[in-house]
Amino acid sequence: MPRTLGDGLEELELAAGRRRRDADCLLSGPGDPQGSCSELLVVPGPDGPAGFAVCGHRVIAADELDQIWGMAARFELAPRLRHPDTATMDALLAQWREHLSDLPEARAADTAAVVNWPARDGSGVPALLRHGLQPMLVMAARPRGRHTTGRAIPGLTVREARLAEGDAVTAMYLDLVSFDAQFGGAVPRPATKALVREDVMATLARRPSWTWLAERGGRPVGLVMVQPPQHATWVAGMTRLSPVAYVLIGYVVPSERGSGAATMLIRHVHEVLDANAIAVTLLHYAQVNPRSGPFWSRMGYRPLWVRWEARPASALR
Repeated sequence: MPRTLGDGLEELELAAGRRRRDADCLLSGPGDPQGSCSELLVVPGPDGPAGFAVCGHRVIAADELDQIWGMAARFELAPRLRHPDTATMDALLAQWREHLSDLPEARAADTAAVVNWPARDGSGVPALLRHGLQPMLVMAARPRGRHTTGRAIPGLTVREARLAEGDAVTAMYLDLVSFDAQFGGAVPRPATKALVREDVMATLARRPSWTWLAERGGRPVGLVMVQPPQHATWVAGMTRLSPVAYVLIGYVVPSERGSGAATMLIRHVHEVLDANAIAVTLLHYAQVNPRSGPFWSRMGYRPLWVRWEARPASALR
C-alpha cells in the first residue's frame, strides 16, 4: 500500500482486505504491482472513496527467465473495492484505459494489461470482460495436508533429480513451455532454451534440489520442480498462509498421460512438502488448458486468483 494514501484510502484498503478474506480465507494481497508508475486511480462514492487501484509498469529483460511466462512489458493494476460493486470496477478500468492510452509503450505488440482478481469474487468479472480482458492464468492453492488421490504404479519410481540429469530435466521443461504456449501460458523466445538450462543446472546443484523425476525402465517420464519458501517470496504475498512453496514445473511425457504417473509423482512431492511443514503450495495453470484444471483439482488444489489480461495492452477497452 503506498505510504502517501489519504482521504479515506487507508480505511478503504482495510475494508477491501476484510472483504477478500470473507470471500476466501486463504486470500491476502494482492499488494501493489511491481515496477514503475504507481499511478493512483480513485473512484468516489457517497461516503468516501468506493474503490481505488494502483498501476505498475514492468519490463522483463530478454535475459530473465520470467519473460517466458508472459508478455515482455506488463502493465498491472491492483484494484481495491469497498463493496462487490461492478460499477466501481468498471470506472477504475475506464480510468486505467485512459492512463494507458497516453503511454506510447503500451501500444507495442509484446505487451499486456494485467489484473489479478480473486477467483471467488464474481463481482468484478462483468467489468473485466466488458473492458476486453480475458482469464489467462489461474493461481491455485493446496493447503498442507489436503488429501491427494493416486496410487503406486508398477514399474514407476519417483526420486530426486541428480545434477547429471540436467539434459533430461531441461528437455521436459522445454516440452512444457511448448505445450503451454498453445494456451497462452508461455511465450517461447530466442533465449528460452539457454535460460531454462541455466536455471535447471543452478537448481539441480542445490541440495535438496526440490526437483523430482518419475522414472520407468531407467528413463525419466515425469518432472516436478518446486521453489522452496526462500525462492518463492515473489508469490508468498498472494496468500495469508506461510511458509509458501511454488510448483514451477509439472510435466509428464505424452505416453504416460492417463497412466497414473502424474498422480503418483505429485503425491510423492506433497508428502515431502507436508513433511517440511509447507503451509500452502501454489501454482499457475492456463485457464483454457483442458487437462490442467481437472488434474490439479484432483491433486487437492483450488483456484485462488485469476490473472486477467488484454494482449496487447492497447486492446484494453
